[in-house]
Amino acid sequence: MTDVLFYHLERQPLERVLPMLLEKTLERGWRALVRTINADRVQTIDEVLWNYSDESFLPHAVEGEPDPEREPILVTHTLVEANRPNVLFLVDGSALPDDVAGFERIVLLFDGNDEVALGGARTAWKEVRSRGLEGTYWQQNDAGRWEKKA
Repeated sequence: MTDVLFYHLERQPLERVLPMLLEKTLERGWRALVRTINADRVQTIDEVLWNYSDESFLPHAVEGEPDPEREPILVTHTLVEANRPNVLFLVDGSALPDDVAGFERIVLLFDGNDEVALGGARTAWKEVRSRGLEGTYWQQNDAGRWEKKA
């Protein structure tokens, strides 16, 4: 069964949290698909992944580049699964796909300081439950560590 993890971003922005989670994904030997809402955001996330750290590199491609199937991380605003991902990251309010069976894990990241994003996450939580999927909710503590809250 596909696990669905909700990450409530309050202390750090997406640009700091997403690369960290992608690094952990690659450490597990998994491939990732990062889905955002439009082509402009694809380019922004591409820049974030190139520049987030001087000491690290996240091999990735964006939709439309040649040979995306070779990359362990693909950034898109559609559901092109060219790189055979194990994990789907949904950012910027991207909706859950109709078929989740092909993913081991879905990670939904939402901005806890944005009322629209909070409302979208609540709706997604209800949808996950109504589909009979397992959802877990994660929040950062004061020390910056992620804690499972539900």
